[in-house]
Amino acid sequence: MNASVNTAHPVTDRVREALAVTQRGCEELIPQEDWLKKLARSEATGVPLRIKLGLDPTAPDIHIGHTVVLNKMRQLQDLGHQVIFLIGDFTSLIGDPSGRNQTRPPLSAEQIKANAETYYRQASLVLDPEKTEIRYNSEWSLPLGAMGMIQLAAKYTVARMMERNDFEQRFKAGTPISVHEFLYPLMQGYDSVALKSDLELGGTDQKFNLLMGRHLQAEYGQEPQCILTMPLLEGLDGVEKMSKSKNNYIGITEDANTMFAKVLSISDELMWRWYTLLSFRSLQEIEGLQREVAQGRNPKEVKVLLAREITTRFHSAAAADAAEQDFQNRARGGVPDDIPEVPVIGAPMTVAAVLKAAGLAPSTSEANRLIDGAGVRIDGSVVSDRGLKLESGTYVMQVGKRKFARVVLAG
Repeated sequence: MNASVNTAHPVTDRVREALAVTQRGCEELIPQEDWLKKLARSEATGVPLRIKLGLDPTAPDIHIGHTVVLNKMRQLQDLGHQVIFLIGDFTSLIGDPSGRNQTRPPLSAEQIKANAETYYRQASLVLDPEKTEIRYNSEWSLPLGAMGMIQLAAKYTVARMMERNDFEQRFKAGTPISVHEFLYPLMQGYDSVALKSDLELGGTDQKFNLLMGRHLQAEYGQEPQCILTMPLLEGLDGVEKMSKSKNNYIGITEDANTMFAKVLSISDELMWRWYTLLSFRSLQEIEGLQREVAQGRNPKEVKVLLAREITTRFHSAAAADAAEQDFQNRARGGVPDDIPEVPVIGAPMTVAAVLKAAGLAPSTSEANRLIDGAGVRIDGSVVSDRGLKLESGTYVMQVGKRKFARVVLAG
């Protein structure tokens, strides 16, 4: 019998504020009324809600696009609720078919362990590690055994499973669907049963799996969780979703100077989207900054505040200070303090050949293209002559806005 959400508790201003924090930047909250009742009950009883985020450690490195969901977890954590960082070491052995048009190969146990450790270490830059419960779904999935798995599979129909978009599309296209892929959403849903979660977060592409958790909790007589989906963050170009393959990303382990400069490279319009999804400033503060810009404040000043916040989160306030100073030096044509010194043998050499040898350009043809576009400086002066040859000596060479090297050229 499905347990109902208690409706006896009052909806206070604090509860409404918690609802606003939950909904900030989200795609969907399902069902909102149930979540409001859960918040009211928690406020009245002092019992924190259990908030689950399940992540399969399929890749060891994350970018700030991945932190959109982690940021939401931190906001809810700061409201006093119990955050559960669930590492899908068991489900990774199956392979998540979400959004796939073919079967994804499962990872080895060694890969899963190494990726999980790296992933959590990076996630801890956003979450409060001391207030985060870390769980592995092998804890309850392995003991389930063959009989338990069959009993679990009996709680969902093939017809409903085929309603899932990627399964439906692959079936119509005649693309193979392995039976084990049906087990993935079932096992993810069973995680919610095992953890008795009140809210599960995920990307928009995880909606089917999140709803599975609600269904199975009801099947097992639990109060169904609510689900919260977060949008995919647009990358530096402001068009495509952030992705390493599209080279429009900021890795959270990138150096502070690069991180700071990349944030400042986004458009003024995209800045507000990033403020909503990535900043820990309140919505009231962000609206205040928007008013200031509308009244004439330079939007670059506000973008610097965002760059400082993000760089501080993943590095430190001191690193953000240094990154801001470095950016200002570059903007004024100054030279950063930490540029690498690169020895090059073969003087005299053309500028293009030196750039290639120093690793500042992938080829001499690309180096010449950069020279033609006025993108190369030597000791602060723009190079315009492809035929210029450099004799032995030390040169500060700059390509674009951010590539520098102190080249020590010898014969």
